Formats: sequence, C-alpha cells, structure tokens
Amino acid sequence: MSTEPGPLTYVYAVARQTERLADVLSGLRGIDAAPVRLLADTSDAGSAPLAFVISPVAHSAFNESALKRHFEDLPWLESVARAHHDVVQAIAAEATVLPLRMATVYEDDTRARQALGGQRGALTRRMSALDGHTEYGVKIYLPPPAAPTTAEPSREAGTPPTTPGKAYLQRRRVQRNARERVYEQARLAATAVEAVAAGFTTQRVRHAPQSGALSGPQENVVNDAYLIPVELAQRFRAGIEDAARDFPEVRIEVTGPWAPYSFAMPPAEAAGAAGGERGP
Repeated sequence: MSTEPGPLTYVYAVARQTERLADVLSGLRGIDAAPVRLLADTSDAGSAPLAFVISPVAHSAFNESALKRHFEDLPWLESVARAHHDVVQAIAAEATVLPLRMATVYEDDTRARQALGGQRGALTRRMSALDGHTEYGVKIYLPPPAAPTTAEPSREAGTPPTTPGKAYLQRRRVQRNARERVYEQARLAATAVEAVAAGFTTQRVRHAPQSGALSGPQENVVNDAYLIPVELAQRFRAGIEDAARDFPEVRIEVTGPWAPYSFAMPPAEAAGAAGGERGP
C-alpha cells in the first residue's frame, strides 16, 4: 500500500468568488495539467466572498525539501512559472486578481481556507486598491558598447603620425565620451518617462535592473512597474512611446497589460501566513 502523502493545495491568486469567474476556471488547467478551482472563505458573508484560486499538486514535488531541490532546476522552474502565470493572466482578463508568489502551497484545503480567512482584511484592502487597474512595465535599455576601432584618428595634412599609444588613448576617450552621452540620454529618458507616468499612475515600483540572459546584449538601466487605471492604459502607453522618440540612443520598452504582480502584496500585509505554511 502506498504511503505517499495526499496532494498539497497550490494557490495561484486571490479573487472574488463569482459565477463568471467559476466559468472561466471551469476549463482551465494549472500545474501538471491539474484542474483549477475556487476555494472560498466560508466565513465571509459578503455577496462576492474572497477565494483562493487553487489546484492540487504532488506532495513529492512541492514539499519543502523538494522545493529546495527544484529551485536549482531551471527547466522545472520555467514550467511551473509558466503554468502559474497562465492561470493568473486568465483571471486578470476577467476580474480583479491578487497574484501570489510562485510555489505558495498549503498542507490541504482546510489549512488554505484558514489562511485566507486570517488575512481577509488585508486582502480585501488590496483588492479594493487594485479594482479597475492593471500593471504596465517600462524598461530602458542602453545599446551594447561600440566595438573598439583600430582606425587611426584623422589628422591634418603635414602633421606627424600619431604614436600607437596615443592613438589608443584617443580611441578610448572617444568611446568613453560616446558611452557617457548614452548614459545621459538614459537619465533624461527616465526623467521624461516619470513625468509622463505621473499623469496616469497611482503607484510605482522600482525593480532592480535585469541582467544576464534576461536583458540580452543590451544593458537594462530602468525596470519600473506602474499601476494604471484600465481606462487610461492606452493613453499611458501612447504617452510613453511618444516620449521615447526624443531619445533615439536608448530603447524604451513598454509592456502590459499584466496582472498586478508588483502591487499585490505590500510587505507589511504579506506577513500573516497561517500555520507556518509556505503561504502568502
């Protein structure tokens, strides 16, 4: 007889329980193609009580020790992150959603429901703040540094040839000056973006610039997220794209709309997980 513990309860997000959302989730599949459903806070007497969006996951893959191993497994992380994101985005297309961090799991539905009820006040406040809003990202990239040139700097007729050492220093000075101009463009571009966004956004989060494979050959110097009222979203995007035309030496990228990952759980309100589970 198998001694494998029962499945854990994986939580993707918080939403309000409605018939419309239940219909959206009815054909949705989450991690490992498991069916996704709502787990409501039964102590909430409101007309649309808060609910966790959940699916079962194998204990062997999501218990604490297994997760420590899996977080070093990039293909596994990518698969889980994609499934998590797809569920959250499906909800965001239809309703206000509070995305939870990846690998939020509880021992079972009972423990998950207890955690939901214990955080009802904080979650209700966040839902109210996010109603009618969506997230957009704005990133600013610098082009890769120009490859060093071996061409000798131009000189006036009759002047002696430049020595190799002096020519090298001149080339480096030209490169440094060009790079400084690009950084100045990025600084001015960031100021312009902030000025445009101030007319639309209600909140902003400054993320650390991306590096390595996430940014590619270009250097990411600004990686901000903005919370934008849905009815202003297109004007926000158009305003940023219009401002970008003034800074041709840098690339300004606008992404969205996204579920409000950056604004879902303020740190002061995210510390109330019940029962020691790996919850929000």
